[in-house]
Amino acid sequence: MNTAQILTIKGKALALNLDENVYGTLAEIGAGQEVAANFFRAGGASGTIAKTMSAYDMNFSDAIYGETERYVCEDKLLKMLDKEYNLLSQRLQHRAKKTKFFAYANTIETINYKKSNIGHGWIGLRFQLHPNSAPNDCILHVVLKDNDTLWQQEVLGNIGVNLIYGCHNYAHDPEQLIQSLTDNFSRDRVEIDMLRLEGPDFHHVDNRVISLKLVKSGLTQAAMFDQNGNVLQPSEALYKKNIVVLRGRFRPVTHVNVDMMISGVKQFSKDEGVERKNISILAELTLNDLKDDKEGIDEIDFLDRVDLLCSLGQTVLISNYQEHYKLASYLAQFTRKRKIAIILGVNNLKQIFNEDYYTNLNGGILESFGRLFGNNVKLLVYPSLDKNGEDILTCANFEPAEHLHHLYQHLRVNCFIDNIAAAKKENLHIISDNVLTMIKDQQDGWEAYLPSKVASLIKTNCMFGFCETPLEKE
Repeated sequence: MNTAQILTIKGKALALNLDENVYGTLAEIGAGQEVAANFFRAGGASGTIAKTMSAYDMNFSDAIYGETERYVCEDKLLKMLDKEYNLLSQRLQHRAKKTKFFAYANTIETINYKKSNIGHGWIGLRFQLHPNSAPNDCILHVVLKDNDTLWQQEVLGNIGVNLIYGCHNYAHDPEQLIQSLTDNFSRDRVEIDMLRLEGPDFHHVDNRVISLKLVKSGLTQAAMFDQNGNVLQPSEALYKKNIVVLRGRFRPVTHVNVDMMISGVKQFSKDEGVERKNISILAELTLNDLKDDKEGIDEIDFLDRVDLLCSLGQTVLISNYQEHYKLASYLAQFTRKRKIAIILGVNNLKQIFNEDYYTNLNGGILESFGRLFGNNVKLLVYPSLDKNGEDILTCANFEPAEHLHHLYQHLRVNCFIDNIAAAKKENLHIISDNVLTMIKDQQDGWEAYLPSKVASLIKTNCMFGFCETPLEKE
């Protein structure tokens, strides 16, 4: 997008006010009426606003919109959108043939006086792109980074105007819509960790790709969706959960990946204070593992890998956390001191003990380990074969650099690093890259290395070049 062509917040609000076909309601609770204020300040607000609403008191809010378990949650937002949009369409039927109705809502918690909380909230827009058509929804969750309430309110007012303007002007280009949400203010002031587009005008949009774009654009460092492709808000999905995360490329998902997850979760469940029913299991893809050296990130390849993981019932996390300690810090903010297990192979363990990875930290490897293991994290290490394919490498026979030997022993003795004892060693010869080559070349027998569901999907959906014409044999 050419930044020279970006309208100011006042310019966007005025453009909407002067559009005779756009008309709607603004309902804001928890942080004032900053979005409505922008429309009023721009002038001509009567051309756009049918009603503004601020049910600030919780009892009033519950009486108007219905009770919810929490005040700032997606359920409350959806009740607000339902109520306001239905009232609008019922009371203004005489305008339905020429008007594109919308209902904007937010429910926000800004930073408190003692600065002991994190400002965050839910924002949504229900809107028509054509008169008399079924409405669409754009739902997002934001984390506010400013350390002052007034600054947070200012950002909220800007996001609201950007959202309403973007949905009416950039609906044909969801990526441009996403980028426009932070027009006229620094992205460092906000994180958008979930965004969902749905409705008759967005049937072609895959919200998993939307999640990927949020991470790629730097609007968030991580995004989640479940096995059905539904985007999840991490702080709600992981709240007070014990977490097991398997990091990998999953290109494709092999028997080894599946056994890493099954045996890792089984072992983690034996830890004191860990209940199997309270474990969230994540398969994580990092942006670095999605990148192609020549073409960047291939969205089709990304969706292929996600489809394979989802076929096995996995919840998928996309992150921009290459270092393990950064991932651990991210997850720990949701668990409220519950436990986190990261499943990895011996080669990844070697990387963790490579001091070259920590030159950006003043405290080097000790600082990184403090951040990693200080978050109630343990590493579960899956064995692998050595380069010759003969000896089995485990964390029991792993040898770090000599000057790190005592540090490693301390972590082992205190169970910060543990072996996955029940690993299926008969599968250790399976290497994803080798299987991928077999698939691309359409060699016989690659199916034996993958779960049957995965092999079937690869064939049915022509993944990883399987359906391309094979090379002619001489």
